[in-house]
Amino acid sequence: MPVVMLSGPIGAGKTTIARELIAISPAPLSYIEGDLFWPVFIKPDAKPRHERFRILMRSITAASVPLARSGYEVLLDFSFPLEFLDTARKILKEIPIDFVIVRPSLATCEQRAAARPEGKISDYAVYRDFYKMFQGLPKHEISDDAADAKSIAQQIRTGLDQGLFRLSLS
Repeated sequence: MPVVMLSGPIGAGKTTIARELIAISPAPLSYIEGDLFWPVFIKPDAKPRHERFRILMRSITAASVPLARSGYEVLLDFSFPLEFLDTARKILKEIPIDFVIVRPSLATCEQRAAARPEGKISDYAVYRDFYKMFQGLPKHEISDDAADAKSIAQQIRTGLDQGLFRLSLS
């Protein structure tokens, strides 16, 4: 079964969309919410946060391998930048990857990040370069400020069923 990497910048609505996608996806399905992995760094070393971010991306992706090989479609919900795709391919090997980028406008992401109940980000300026890391694969991108999470999830499910988000094996 494939690993579906639901990606996008902070404030894109990935987790809200993931919950709607779970509701309409067939079984067997497994879900890994990447943000829930951050507490594994109970006593982080002195490495910069972006180094822990890379470790976390590799760990989340590796955790999906036994699930996918056991017949589960795996939904990974995290901010996987495009530059991580080569690493993901090496980790997942023969497992198919569907890559979906949720990327509303920068203004929408800023607004949502400021209203997040799980950690408000009032100064999104430091994330503007991070936002740019999710552009470059238009076929895999959903950029819609007006649609609700349920309709975006339906659009994603339809695309997954039609193979529109599948990455090539090379």
